[in-house]
Amino acid sequence: MSQETQRRIALVIVDLQNDFLSPEGAYARGKTVSPQAILLPERLVPLAKAVKKHHGLVVASLFTLWPDADGQPMISAHLLERRPFLRKGDFAPGSWGQANVEVLAPLIDVAVCKVAYSAFFNTQLDWILRKSGINTVVVCGIVTNGGVASTVRDAHMRDYQTVVLSDGCATFSETAHQSALTDMSSVAHVMTCNEFLATL
Repeated sequence: MSQETQRRIALVIVDLQNDFLSPEGAYARGKTVSPQAILLPERLVPLAKAVKKHHGLVVASLFTLWPDADGQPMISAHLLERRPFLRKGDFAPGSWGQANVEVLAPLIDVAVCKVAYSAFFNTQLDWILRKSGINTVVVCGIVTNGGVASTVRDAHMRDYQTVVLSDGCATFSETAHQSALTDMSSVAHVMTCNEFLATL
């Protein structure tokens, strides 16, 4: 990549939050944690540092359950059906559970709160990227066939050059992971974390 392109890269980290990944988080309480997802934060630290070194932007999306007037989380019906263990305080705005995992938190330049799969849906992500002069979006995080895939497709629809990191994202089965990567290859460049580092 040219020096000009390097300055215009954003690493978009999807949903690597305490409530998803920590042993004390909501998903661990519900026994719904992907073993592969737990490995991602440490794997992505060198990439975040490299992007920042090359004047890029490191952005995180934070899945958020906003409280209603009674303080109860506003959970979509389909999500509550799949994750009945979610309760008051989980993914609450400003909470420990909503926050990025500790190893990544110091490397995040900007975080946006989201309520659905895509990091672009009803957030200020597109505005932030355009104000920062970003033209290349590199997506990683969880889950491959959910938040990652939706974010990748939305980035493509907004005319960003889009990259997805094959070993920088994870889901609950290898079959679903590989199927999602194959599907995303029609709208994004699929490469490993090391291959992406080599382009810098």
